[in-house]
This record gives sequence, structure tokens and C-alpha cells, in this order.
Amino acid sequence: MHDEFIAPRYGGDSLSSLLPSIEARLKSGSPIVDIPRASRYVILLVDGLGVHPLQEHVDHADTLAERLDTAMTLTCSVPSTTATSLTSLGCGVPPGQHGVVGYTFLDPARDQLLNALTWEGGPEDVPGFRCHDTAFQRLTVGGQNSGVVSLGRFQDSALTRLAFDGTEHFGIEREADTGHFVDLVLRALDTNTVVYGYQRMLDHNGHGHGVGSWQWLESLAHIDDMVAELAAALPADTCLLVTGDHGMVNVPLERKIVAEDHAALDGCRHIGGEARFRQLYCDDPTRIAAAWSEFLGDRAHVVTRKQALRAGWFGPHVDPRVVPRIGDVLVAMRQDWGIMTSAFPGEFSLVGMHGSLTAEEMMVPLFCFGPR
Repeated sequence: MHDEFIAPRYGGDSLSSLLPSIEARLKSGSPIVDIPRASRYVILLVDGLGVHPLQEHVDHADTLAERLDTAMTLTCSVPSTTATSLTSLGCGVPPGQHGVVGYTFLDPARDQLLNALTWEGGPEDVPGFRCHDTAFQRLTVGGQNSGVVSLGRFQDSALTRLAFDGTEHFGIEREADTGHFVDLVLRALDTNTVVYGYQRMLDHNGHGHGVGSWQWLESLAHIDDMVAELAAALPADTCLLVTGDHGMVNVPLERKIVAEDHAALDGCRHIGGEARFRQLYCDDPTRIAAAWSEFLGDRAHVVTRKQALRAGWFGPHVDPRVVPRIGDVLVAMRQDWGIMTSAFPGEFSLVGMHGSLTAEEMMVPLFCFGPR
């Protein structure tokens, strides 16, 4: 694996270890991630909040800047993408156990790609597709209730059912209203021991305008204000944990390679994943991996599924039901390159991207506020 890549720290300081650590603290056990002891916990997940982008622009985030030197650093899962990270967080296990192995990946039962965010192409039995219970379900069995604060339209989404089954949903109606968000979190704490809150606009503006754009910086400042207001409003017995699901890399137009424009990249039955982490489904993985590796050279790290499993990209233990969902060949882009496909025309307009194993994409912060 290239030196610039970061291996996921499953079983250690990783996003998938956060809820098991909260479970341990609530049971007076030993956590994997050394979070503070508290009676209640609020997790604020900021979509797209990576360590490296934050460090580069921390002058726009006064509250987070004060704690950056003492913040912990976690790895997200592979690939470094929202659907995989949120399900890893919500289930408390790596993707090889829960089964959401990317943004778009194969449903082998029907030999077609599904989109884990929109659930286009996904099966009707959403809970049955997930291969592991959520941590929230386990908390409920142990007598600890959980709540989720996210956009109202997300309440019945497939991703919410995959990652957050077992929670009470509190729907955000006014996304830009910090006070409204804080009020919902406080309301959720009235009946729940663990509350998860989700904010998406940093990622949204990163995709649309790029990391460091004025729109992205404005979102970062808004998040910083929200963290300050939320930390001040929480009860004294509550710990606020602020983290992200992945970082982001800006991909210039001249660094976007279109797979269909090059005969050397032919031969795939499906091209899934996303521009920074393609999952190729094919009948001859060895040949396809060699062809893509030769063509891309030092612009990408190309491995077969077997190599990725041996390297632990999807966790130390991979459920047999999950194995065929993973690409026969995996293409992890290096530096600021992207591999595009005409199958997903909407991706061509993106500026900021993620999915690969670079430090900019894999490393997320963990800030702890309270209890007081």
C-alpha cells in the first residue's frame, strides 16, 4: 500500500469503535476509544469534517481551533464515504460485517448496482440486507434508549434504517437554524441516553464548490457556532462528541479520467464505487487489475478483492454474504486524481471528492466537550 494511504484502525481508534465505547462507558466498562465518562452522550457527526481540511482552515472555526491540539484522531472505514461510515458508526462494526461496502456497489442477488444513499437499485427488504444489528438496538436491549436528529425526510430512508434502527427520530425542519437543531437535541435527551445528530452542509458545499471555497468556509463557521451553542446548552452530565465521516480532496478537471474514453479500461460488467474509489465487477479480475494498474500507473493503487481482504480494508472478519458485494477489483486513487464513468454523469460536476485511503480522506477528528 502506498505511503500516503492510511489503513483503517478497526478495533482501535476508528469511527466503528465509537458507539461500542459509549456502550462500555455506560456499563462502567473499558472503552476502545478513550472518551470521557458521562451519564448521557450526544454525537454530532459533521459530514465531510476531515482532520486535514480542518487543520488547513481552522482559522474559520474558533471553537474547534481551541481544542484541535487535544482532539483525538479516528479513521473512518474503507471506502471513505458517507453510507459506509454512517453504517459503521451505527452498527459499531467494520463494513465487512455490516455489509454497506460503498456508495454504489453490487447486489449480487440481482447482479445490479445499488446506491446506498438513494437506495436506487436496492432490495425492498432493507433490514434484511444489513448483516449486523445496530449498536442502538443493542443499547435498547440494555435499557438505554437512543435518538437521532436529522432532516425530517431522512426518517424512513434506507440509510437511516440500515445505520440507525432502534432509535427515535427527531426531524429537522429548518436546516440553517442552529437554535432549532439545539432544541431538538435537548428534546431528544429528555427521553434518550444517547443522541446522534447529523449535519450535511459542509460535505454538500465541498462537493459543489470545493474544500476552501467561500461556501465551504461559511459552512465550517456555521458548524463551529453550532458546536459552541450546543456545548453550552447541554446538561452538565452530558458529553458532546464531535466527529466526521470522512475528509475530502479537491479533484481538478484535468485530473478526471473518464474510463469509457480508454480502451485499456474495457471489460467490466459493472463500474461501481465513486470517482476516488472504483469497484469493478468483472469475470477476470487478474487481467482487469493488471490492465487498470498499467494504465493508471502511480495515479492509483489497484488491487483485487482477495488482496483487499487480506489487507483488512473491510475489517479483520468479512461476512460471507458481504464478500460478493465488494468489487472484484478495487481502484483507490492517489493524490488528487479521479476516475470517472459515464454511468454516473452527476459526478462530473463535483469538485470535492472522497472515497480513497489518503490521509485527507481517512482521518477524522474527535472533539470531546463535557461533562461539566
